[in-house]
Amino acid sequence: MPLRPEDSPGLLLWHATLRWQRDIATALAPLELTHVQFVLLACTWWLNSQGEHPNQMALARQAGTDVKMTSQVLRALEHKGLIERETDPADTRAKRLRVTDTGAELAPRAIAAVELADARFFEPVPVDDAVDLLRRLARQHPGNADA
Repeated sequence: MPLRPEDSPGLLLWHATLRWQRDIATALAPLELTHVQFVLLACTWWLNSQGEHPNQMALARQAGTDVKMTSQVLRALEHKGLIERETDPADTRAKRLRVTDTGAELAPRAIAAVELADARFFEPVPVDDAVDLLRRLARQHPGNADA
């Protein structure tokens, strides 16, 4: 028996995702960052703070983004003066990433803005329940190599 649209988990997830994306875009607009720019800046900043200088492939893996799109967005972040891409001495084809001083100042502010938007969005649900559900949904399932 088909579900009514308002009872479809997929459609509800779609609507929730769209609302969350709008909330995040609104939070990041004053910082002049898109959502994907934020994710790549924040991941680079975090990895740098752990003593790592990832290449674009490692960053894409960390962020869960497409490698080609990651490269394009990194160019935009570099143009904004937020990251630097340096040739990896061990592999001249690879670029190692480092957040600039400007990027290191912006990243924690952007993270705080996104965390506040997330807290507001997920307020109706206990945080542990939300995190547990999202971890289970994000985990790759056997037979789904693209996840």
